[in-house]
Amino acid sequence: MAATDPNSPEIAYTDSARVSCDGATSTSPALGHPRVYLQIDEKGFVDCGYCDKRFILKGGPADKAVPQV
Repeated sequence: MAATDPNSPEIAYTDSARVSCDGATSTSPALGHPRVYLQIDEKGFVDCGYCDKRFILKGGPADKAVPQV
């Protein structure tokens, strides 16, 4: 799926290796799933088992950000 596909999973960048997800979005905050707590591992990311939202640790192995010189 292309990144512009509205059905592609959401991606969130975080500074913390421990994150929570409740499936709510800014467009429909009432919709979602039970809140779950997730731990980012050595891969540098974790996917929510309910909504497939991907949390990427900033500066981690999965962060594709170009380092600033």
